Amino acid sequence: MDSFRRDGLTFDVLDAGPSDGEPVVLLHGFPQDATAWARVSPALHQHGLRTLAPDQRGYSPMARPHGRSRYTLRETTADVLALLDAAGLESAHVVGHDWGALVGWALGAWHPDRVRTLTALSVPHPAAMSKAMVSSDQALRSSYVGFFQLPVIPEQLLLAGNGAALRRLLAHGGVPDDAVDRYVARMREPGALSAALGWYRALPWSGRDPVGRVRVPTLHVWSTGDAFLGRAATEATEQFVSAPYRLEVLDDVNHWIPELAPDRVAELVTAHVRTA
Repeated sequence: MDSFRRDGLTFDVLDAGPSDGEPVVLLHGFPQDATAWARVSPALHQHGLRTLAPDQRGYSPMARPHGRSRYTLRETTADVLALLDAAGLESAHVVGHDWGALVGWALGAWHPDRVRTLTALSVPHPAAMSKAMVSSDQALRSSYVGFFQLPVIPEQLLLAGNGAALRRLLAHGGVPDDAVDRYVARMREPGALSAALGWYRALPWSGRDPVGRVRVPTLHVWSTGDAFLGRAATEATEQFVSAPYRLEVLDDVNHWIPELAPDRVAELVTAHVRTA
């Protein structure tokens, strides 16, 4: 399949690997797209896994609805359920990075019957994140979130000079040049960056719907070089998982784990899938 539909929106999907392999849904974050997994997927395919990587809400050109309320966590998790339905899958392994990890946490708590295993890269459980915001330096690390919720200004800053600020942000984090070019080009499409920022701007609505305990086997991968996410929330995450849980720490890797440590990610995901 190369696309699926939900609620009048059409989502692009990269569906690859053996069609009869264990299905693995790969969920990207901001400001990435499905190609964030381009260096991970081939190794998963070699191990017999099928990957389905959607361009999520706000990123697929035909799935950019207007209004902050259209980007709540309930909406973005429902998109993944629609993907599973369209693919004829009762359940799948879920791997998410950044915002994709947050969607994964919600799926593991709200729809454990649809999730065989969860692998969350970078982002901790949202309840652990909230706890760390008042007990560590996490609020300072997350200060950009408030900025991204402002109207108009983030778009003007990030896209000025053909996206120079966004390009610097990604390049400074070590994202490979070809990936930087893809992501910036996507965000420069009319309305694309505003749609992607809709995830941040919907946080007041998403916060009214707590994620709760995750009830599926969970692997959490965090990197010590992550400037946005600290150790406190990472270490507090286990208490919000009521299932087998493992934390894997990558030393000196920046936030962009799928692009910077693809071989290790593929190795960890493959081993985690085989535990199910």
